This record gives sequence, structure tokens and C-alpha cells, in this order.
Amino acid sequence: MPLALLKAGQSSIITRIGGKPETRQFLEGLGFVVGAHVTVISEMGGNVICSIKDSRVAVSKEMAKKIFV
Repeated sequence: MPLALLKAGQSSIITRIGGKPETRQFLEGLGFVVGAHVTVISEMGGNVICSIKDSRVAVSKEMAKKIFV
């Protein structure tokens, strides 16, 4: 299921990254790689705020739909 469907406080492991190669490379640079543990902290103004690799990262809802957990 896409990361965008997780609720605040839920954790999961990334299983797949979709989208164009540029999109996948951008998300990889932020730490969104297959096998990484991700926790949704909150959702604000169309952005999903996540904790990944000891960092907090905000991605748009559209980007979050390309990250599968």
C-alpha cells in the first residue's frame, strides 16, 4: 500500500519505490530506499512528514503515493 495511506504514528518498511527514474533517485537521496524503516509523524497541508533514518522528512502527498510499504 502507498505511504500516503498510513496514519500518524504508524510505521512500516519500504517495499518498492515507483515513478520515473528521476523521482526514484530524488526519493533515494532523501533516504527512501527499499528495506528502510519509515514512520509517519503527521500530515499537514497536503504534505506527509516522516521519520526515516533518524531524520524528519516532508514529502508531498503525490510523492508519498509513489512509496510503497
